[in-house]
Amino acid sequence: MKIAAFKVEEWMNEYEMDAEYNIAETCVESLTVEELLNFSDNPAARLEEIKKMQLTYGDIKGSAAFKKGVSSLYDSVDPKNILPSHGAIGANFLLLYSLVEADDQVVSVFPTYQQLYSIPESFGAEVKKLDLKYEDGFLPDLEKLKELVNPKTKLIAINNPNNPSGVVMNKKILAEIVEIARAADAYILADEVYRGFDLEEEIPSIVDLYEKGISVGSMSKVFSLAGLRMGWIAAPEAVIELCQLHRDYTTISNSMISDYLSVIALENKEKILKRNLAKVKKQLELLDDWVQSEDLIEYVKPNGGTTAFLKYKLDLDSESFAKKLFKEKGVLVVPGIAFGREKFIRIGFAGNQSELKTGLALLKEFLHEYN
Repeated sequence: MKIAAFKVEEWMNEYEMDAEYNIAETCVESLTVEELLNFSDNPAARLEEIKKMQLTYGDIKGSAAFKKGVSSLYDSVDPKNILPSHGAIGANFLLLYSLVEADDQVVSVFPTYQQLYSIPESFGAEVKKLDLKYEDGFLPDLEKLKELVNPKTKLIAINNPNNPSGVVMNKKILAEIVEIARAADAYILADEVYRGFDLEEEIPSIVDLYEKGISVGSMSKVFSLAGLRMGWIAAPEAVIELCQLHRDYTTISNSMISDYLSVIALENKEKILKRNLAKVKKQLELLDDWVQSEDLIEYVKPNGGTTAFLKYKLDLDSESFAKKLFKEKGVLVVPGIAFGREKFIRIGFAGNQSELKTGLALLKEFLHEYN
């Protein structure tokens, strides 16, 4: 099986560990184990429970407490409709591996997380891309979507809020996508790892809007717990059963300690999301003030998630831009070409606040040195 190189992950693998100022990170600044335990009602008791755990495989299909906690993030999803995975990246792969076959047709928004189109391509599926254009605010052209979808379409893949742009498809847009999918009897796979940061209005889940809707989420982004590598699928029961059949070949179980710590986070989700949403809002305003003061940068201001796609006005391709910025200033961003777009860079604005400020100041220096 041939598969395209995963451009954004290759870039991060190459540069992330050596960056002085990483403003490419997409998670809200990560919690320590101590910080997480302190959100619970009895941190000392929780720690003692971890110490006494026998390190077996644990719950093969995820603990009841984990699935109950995840189901609480939705309006109409039962715990039986939740299947844990190795992060959202594992969930996306498992779903595509389970649902898409050679000669199927898949429609994916673009730009987006590369899994959503490169994996079905590797299986021999025909993938049609729905371009999200800067001039349209990175929102989908629904008339174009109608043209791309036909009775052979197996699945429509979306990413909401979108990575890299941070733009949200609201309930009205999602409802129209549902009607297009329903007419073709197609699944909708929504990568919703940034859902939970409602910067303008509530972000509904596709699984609550459509009988063939499938939501992927994780503990990484909005819960600041990427190191746990816990994700999940929320889907109709038939899809969960099919994914479990295929999951037996890829995953025996998730880490029982990761499951346990995820349950603590889910039980205290209001506290964690309050902490993280306040940080996202504050640092987005820092970014927005910087963009408004910088003549060589423009963007569609994110209204969800933790990433922004900055359009720059320099005579440099995006890979050269990002490499020079890294070499000369120690600042890490992701070149737009990793998402199939030139003259853009992606940044993450929800990490360490001091690092963000310094990184943006150095980015400003770089822009004007090459202007």
